[in-house]
Amino acid sequence: MDQIDTHPGIPLRALQEQLQKDFEVGVSIDRVFRAKAIATKIVEGDYTKQYEILRDYILELQATNVDTTVKIDVYSEQNPSNPTRRFKRIYIFLGPLKKGFKAGLKDLLGFDGTHMKGPFPGQVLTAVGLDSKNGIYPLAYAIVETENKSSWVWFLQCLGEYLDLGSNSNFTFITDRQKGLIPAIAQLFPCAEHRCATATTVPKFEHCMKEFSNYDKEACEWLRKIPPKHWARSHFTGRAISDILLNNLCEIFNGKIIEGRDKPIIGCLEYIRQYLIKRICNVMKVMDKDKGPLTPTATTILDVNKSHASHYIARWNGGEKYQVTGAWQDQHVVDVNTCTCRKWELIGIPCKHAIATFYEMTKNSEDVGDIYRWVNKVYWLDTWKNAYSYKVEPIKGRIMWPKSLCPTTLIPPIHHKQPGRPTKKRKKSEDEKLS
Repeated sequence: MDQIDTHPGIPLRALQEQLQKDFEVGVSIDRVFRAKAIATKIVEGDYTKQYEILRDYILELQATNVDTTVKIDVYSEQNPSNPTRRFKRIYIFLGPLKKGFKAGLKDLLGFDGTHMKGPFPGQVLTAVGLDSKNGIYPLAYAIVETENKSSWVWFLQCLGEYLDLGSNSNFTFITDRQKGLIPAIAQLFPCAEHRCATATTVPKFEHCMKEFSNYDKEACEWLRKIPPKHWARSHFTGRAISDILLNNLCEIFNGKIIEGRDKPIIGCLEYIRQYLIKRICNVMKVMDKDKGPLTPTATTILDVNKSHASHYIARWNGGEKYQVTGAWQDQHVVDVNTCTCRKWELIGIPCKHAIATFYEMTKNSEDVGDIYRWVNKVYWLDTWKNAYSYKVEPIKGRIMWPKSLCPTTLIPPIHHKQPGRPTKKRKKSEDEKLS
């Protein structure tokens, strides 16, 4: 059992060799498999019984982490007097994460889903934001029966209530076009910017599309059917203060919780919570080493733009605009807080054209101040520290959890095969079936 506790993923062959070495007896691989299953059940808990104490776990979680929202959904029961209810979904949004996300000032969320393992497979749905260093900031997570429009609508409704999101909210969502997620976002948040090209201006976008059409006309026509506002930077607004296109923030988070997806339900939820505790501590260690006014990512971007700005010439028009000229065909107009290249507008950090303008303004005895003051507050070190000042609190052991007074008992969902889930056994040919 100690081996399973310290190395839960130990292969059967390695465990068999260890047992034979320690006890000097031969042990069959089938017996090792059964022994490992029993030891795993003792260490991680019973898959079925953990549903019975799930409400107790939720009470402990809410008692230690103030302002935590948890919602449990069950299948409808024809007989109201039935003492049991079959589990369907659970949604968790820890209170400290909500406060930290709002302090981070970035209205951008990525959504994704990943398979659970074990006798009661389902889907883990996650909502992940970005912090001031452009690192992941996990927010809410849920375990649902399957990934479809119904489960995504339920997840987004729970999230919207807690973040005070209405149908006219101006949040930015980024996804991998999961099944049911796009219509769910369109139904609940029609005003949101949904990102699923690197061109940052419309003329440059059209030029790239023309070149792409010459290369593959059919693929270009297929791409034009998707509204550019979902995938082209040239059609993005600047309200998200980010120009990311890929949903890697959710993929990173899913990779961190991969070992928790084959555990019983409370074990899975605890694995996610403990990862969140560890991540906040790791970020704080990095944060303590940084002394600048900006986060390391913003400082790096600003330094690169400074070095490039020396190759540009800014000319004042006598009013509030500057013409910034560099290499052939690289010419833009800079106004207060805007540049026609739109990179400053999209990410909130002055572009090379803007910095060249600041240099010219300084020559004209204008008070520009420190350049970092022109960077959006999202990237300030104080904003980063403020977001991680809210800590996920630890919880006590099972025997000290409060008892739920709910008159019904939760039972696990019916085992069902996930759509699109790969089979574990090799498919037999017709000749093998006949023999």
